[in-house]
Amino acid sequence: MELIFALMASTLRVSTPLIFAALGGLCSERSGVINIALEGMMLVGALTAAIVTVATGNPWLGALSAVVAGVTLAALYAASVIRLRSDQIVAGTAINMLAAGIAPFACKVLYGSTGQTPAIPIEHRFHQAPMWMALIAVVGVWAWLRSTASGLWVRFAGEHPQALSTAGIRVNRVRWSGVLLSGALAGLGGATLSIALSSSFSRNMTAGRGFMALAALIFGKWKPVPTAAACLLFGFADALQIRLQGVVLWGTEPVPVQFIQILPYLVTVLVLAGLVGQSRAPKALGLPFAEKA
Repeated sequence: MELIFALMASTLRVSTPLIFAALGGLCSERSGVINIALEGMMLVGALTAAIVTVATGNPWLGALSAVVAGVTLAALYAASVIRLRSDQIVAGTAINMLAAGIAPFACKVLYGSTGQTPAIPIEHRFHQAPMWMALIAVVGVWAWLRSTASGLWVRFAGEHPQALSTAGIRVNRVRWSGVLLSGALAGLGGATLSIALSSSFSRNMTAGRGFMALAALIFGKWKPVPTAAACLLFGFADALQIRLQGVVLWGTEPVPVQFIQILPYLVTVLVLAGLVGQSRAPKALGLPFAEKA
């Protein structure tokens, strides 16, 4: 029983950054903008949170700075795909590459190392706060999309942008807000990695979590609560692989750690392969909208 409770607690912890990122992707994609740049936004959030927390000793300032960093990168992405109408997949890939290059450069300039930031003392790190914030974010996004006028605008921007424009609402302005909010949430997810689940920022520490968040979003059919549940599923697979490392399942030798570590990604692939066909994306997802002057 104790092992089960420990596994559940670990699942909640490792699911938290996925939940933030997936909710961010949901806000962007429900407004009609594909966002594969979540990985990069998480990475700059993790880096910025660690740098600020090391400098100030205050994880709340670190989290706030991660939100700002995520929004800044999201603004660059939004300018590319909404204002300049760049291909959203190509632009998102470019943002991810940019973030992957910024991280080691910043660490080299600030700390003389391209690998990681200095360790953050345990008293300067988050413990349970991110899990509570993730729960509040799930409820908040659900209530916002369901019960507010601006949430309705976001849904129409992704489903029927022409109808929204006819009603006098600027579609691209709504899409800007969705993308910027996705950057804020993804940055917060990155901060959870570096100042809550870890004691520092390390190179490429997101390890594909931005793409796992997108998979959870698809699995959850672009709905907040099912998306969060999908994140918990992926988090459970991640927590399980941590527990299984070094365990002897058969014979006398433990299973090679490389085979154990692929478990979360294997679950992600299986979910996408088996269930994506049952999910219906927003009708206008990925389609630029030309507003009349």
